[in-house]
Parts: sequence; structure tokens; C-alpha cells
Amino acid sequence: MQGYLVIRLAGPMQAWGQPTFEGRRPTASFPTRSGLLGLLGACLGIRRDEHQRLAQLAQSVRFAVRCDERKLADKPLMVTKLTDYHTVQDAREDYRGLKSHPTIQTWREYLCDAQFTVALWCQPDAPLSLTQLADAVKKPHFTPYLGRRNCPLSQPLYLGELTGSDPLQVLASFAGSGIVYSEEALGKDARRLRARDEPIPGLPRQFAARDWFIVQGGTACF
Repeated sequence: MQGYLVIRLAGPMQAWGQPTFEGRRPTASFPTRSGLLGLLGACLGIRRDEHQRLAQLAQSVRFAVRCDERKLADKPLMVTKLTDYHTVQDAREDYRGLKSHPTIQTWREYLCDAQFTVALWCQPDAPLSLTQLADAVKKPHFTPYLGRRNCPLSQPLYLGELTGSDPLQVLASFAGSGIVYSEEALGKDARRLRARDEPIPGLPRQFAARDWFIVQGGTACF
């Protein structure tokens, strides 16, 4: 049996950015690995330039994410996307060159009315323990947010700690249903979803490719 920490990501807006520059900033349809590591890093008090601590965190933890289906007045509450327009200075617009522009236009995307339940667990011989992560989630060092600083939490992160045979069993212990994405392929019907969301410590906004697996319901949509 494996020990798990379960957290809830709920708020009016969330933004789980994909690898891009400032011109267009789309959001993934569920929390990325880089976003979840950033959230835990904030709880632990890890700063962006503490590359060794960031690497230890990444080596320690794995995730399974349930996209919670919710109802309002007995009707399904649909997750929608909102695009916010900005102008920013000294930024790269796209991949066409290394030059930063004095001022560019940018379109930033957000998920509205989304909620996610996340089971996380530690790898064997991990530098960090599940107890350390749970303590940090209960009493964060820095204020956690849902992908961007303008996306506050509407509920506490911490849901509970329990043991189980796999993340699906653990997530089923908490009310709700929905598509489940896992970093482990659970069962013979798991479908692979390739993503570039593994942060590379020491290289800001650089990401390696890796796999998620759709282990319950849904389609291959990132």
C-alpha cells in the first residue's frame, strides 16, 4: 500500500500555462506538472533560484489529477475559458527571434469554474517525505495560487492523507467524479498523452517532454 496526500484546487479562475512566450499564453485543460510543482514549491518556501531544492522536489513527487464534474442548481457546471488582453514590455512575442520588444500585445487564457482533486505520492528514496509536503500544504510558506498570482484559492488546499493501492482508489474516497490523468499508467486501457511540462532547473521557462496517462474517462485533450 502507498501513502497519498490529497489536495483540492478550486477558485474562480485558474491558469496552467503551456510552453510559450508572451504573445499568447494558453492554459492546459488540467494542472500541468510544472504548475503543480510550482504550487508545492511555494508551500515549501522554495525560491525560483534554488535550483537544487527545485530538483529535489521534482525527483520526489508524482501526481494524479481528477477534473471534478460539478453541478449548480442540478445542472452541470461547465468549465469555460476566458482570454484576457494585455500589453507588456521587454518580452519575446514568439519563437521567431531572441530579441525582446519594447511593447507587445499578449492574450492570456484562464479556466473559469474549474475544480481539481489531486492525489500525490512520493517516489522510493525521495529527498522529500509525504509528511513534509503535507505540513507545507497545511501551512504554506509563500501564498499558493492556481497557476498565476491573480488566481487565488477559494478553498484550503489540504483535503487529507490516506493509504491505497493506487491513485484511482484514493481519489474515489473523496466525493466527485470526472476524467483522471495520472503520471502512472494504471490498467491496460490507459491512454498516453505527451506533454512538455517537466521544468528544467536552471533554465527558466524551459521544459522537457514527458507522459501523462488518461486512466479514467475523457479524451486526449491537453
